[in-house]
Amino acid sequence: MKAIVCGAGQVGYGIARALAREGNAVTVVDWSPELIEKVSTDLDVRGLVGHGAHPEVLERAGARDADLLVAVTHSDETNMIACQVAYSLFEMPMRIARIRAQNYLQPAWGDLFNTKNLPIDVVISPELEVGRAILQRVQTPGAFNTAVFSGGRVQLLGIRLDENSPVAGSTTEQLMELFPDLRIGVVGVQREQTLFIPQKTDPLLAGDDVYVVTESRQVRRVLDIFGRTSETARRVVVIGAGNIGVYVARSLERAGGVKVRLVEANKARAETAADSLKKTVVLHGDGLDARIMREAGAPNAELVVCVTNDDKVNMLAAVMAKREGAHRTLCLVNQQEFEGLRKPLGIDVLIDPRATTVSTILQHIRRGRITGLASLGGGQAEALEGIALATSPLVGKALDELELPDGVALGAVVRGDEVILPCDDGHIRENDRVLLFCNTALIPKVEHLFRVSLDYF
Repeated sequence: MKAIVCGAGQVGYGIARALAREGNAVTVVDWSPELIEKVSTDLDVRGLVGHGAHPEVLERAGARDADLLVAVTHSDETNMIACQVAYSLFEMPMRIARIRAQNYLQPAWGDLFNTKNLPIDVVISPELEVGRAILQRVQTPGAFNTAVFSGGRVQLLGIRLDENSPVAGSTTEQLMELFPDLRIGVVGVQREQTLFIPQKTDPLLAGDDVYVVTESRQVRRVLDIFGRTSETARRVVVIGAGNIGVYVARSLERAGGVKVRLVEANKARAETAADSLKKTVVLHGDGLDARIMREAGAPNAELVVCVTNDDKVNMLAAVMAKREGAHRTLCLVNQQEFEGLRKPLGIDVLIDPRATTVSTILQHIRRGRITGLASLGGGQAEALEGIALATSPLVGKALDELELPDGVALGAVVRGDEVILPCDDGHIRENDRVLLFCNTALIPKVEHLFRVSLDYF
């Protein structure tokens, strides 16, 4: 596949890296010579300095025979015009645009993005995607990562094992012997900087980040068995009243049963948030001020969500909130280098908006019938859910006889309302949803398992 990525910022870099790693021909366009030099040096891609919406620049980037345009510059308008030019002048088959301004996304303008108006196939809103990711974490206290598949029937959980965990030192085999009615699949373990798929005889050690797949109805029990049970958040403090902070507060208001307090240092933004929220108490003040933190109720909060536009403020606010007595903290961090500070600082959950946005975009790019995707372990692995068509080599195979490539693990099979896990007996049938966990380098092989053969037609 030939792809053009407009924008060489963090998201554009992530998309280009993912596509190039899978052997696609990628050209990255950006105004900044420095960013183009970096992406060209670091990745196996072609870099081009120029305006991503200009026809001449897109032509030089190879738009006439490209299959995909991903427009993720900092300008919504540039992204939209780039898609229009790619469609009108070059008939590019697929066009994806990142759009931040919520005004464009209002339901009243639902007909804006179509081939008759603005020909954009997929619109990505980072604020909405990150907001949804945060709400998923709120709903699964005790897990540092969570992803929902098959319409909510299946969840993938990232669980940290500490020394007090009841299962620390146990193998997957022993775990199933201790809890024979526990229906889970242990699909991945990150130990220090290495993420691998464990064998049944590999012990799970204290300090490991363990990825498990289970039915959504068993999530609470799984967390309890792993020693990570946390009470449901009823008192939540949000630091930062930007688009993400307001979205989270408004969603918690609608959910009901949650008292929310929102802290914002910018007075005008605080006033705007107060006008738009109905039940949330909005405080104008610095989230790093201990007095404000106490006034917001952090000492008694089950969860403090730090989502300002400054990574360092978010991390320091999370540390302060824990010191004041908050049970759990969730922190928005753009710089991937800070991921390693999560454990030492005692931050419970880090949300990387770049990884969240990249995962959403990749879900629409992946070949085959891919219906769900989550990027895990800092991009080292992915969980992909796809539909097994009649021509898929998976169809007709028993779960315990699947010949999956090394580095690929079965997470679950969903057939209607039935969830089949690796510990169950059964076969994969046509149109089943199959969830696979794999190392990133093996994604092309996983895509092949879901790809439509010409014989299908």
